[in-house]
Amino acid sequence: VQLVESGGGSVQAGYSLRLSCAASGLTASNTYMAWFRQAPGREREGVSCIDLRYGYTSYADSMKGRFTISLGNSKTTVYLQMNSLKPEDTAMYYCAASSKYGNCREVRTYDYWGQGTQVTVS
Repeated sequence: VQLVESGGGSVQAGYSLRLSCAASGLTASNTYMAWFRQAPGREREGVSCIDLRYGYTSYADSMKGRFTISLGNSKTTVYLQMNSLKPEDTAMYYCAASSKYGNCREVRTYDYWGQGTQVTVS
């Protein structure tokens, strides 16, 4: 599985960004896709995830109501719409895919990672 993120950038607080993750090599055995983020000096944290089989989604509390995760029609692209961005959202954002079962917002659930896309909010 290969994952390529895009859509990051620098924006002012209150603005929006839409991240995209193009996946190749996914199979029916893959379970979840997710977005994580990591700020300098901090651990990687789960932002949001989506179940590839049933479509249910999960969000970290601080993102609920502001961020929306979705799948493209072909289910090979996952999006993260980020609204009302805050300076504390500044981080490298990573796309991940899993073939395991477990907590879909935990790092250890994921086998495959993209290279990341930087989001900076000032």
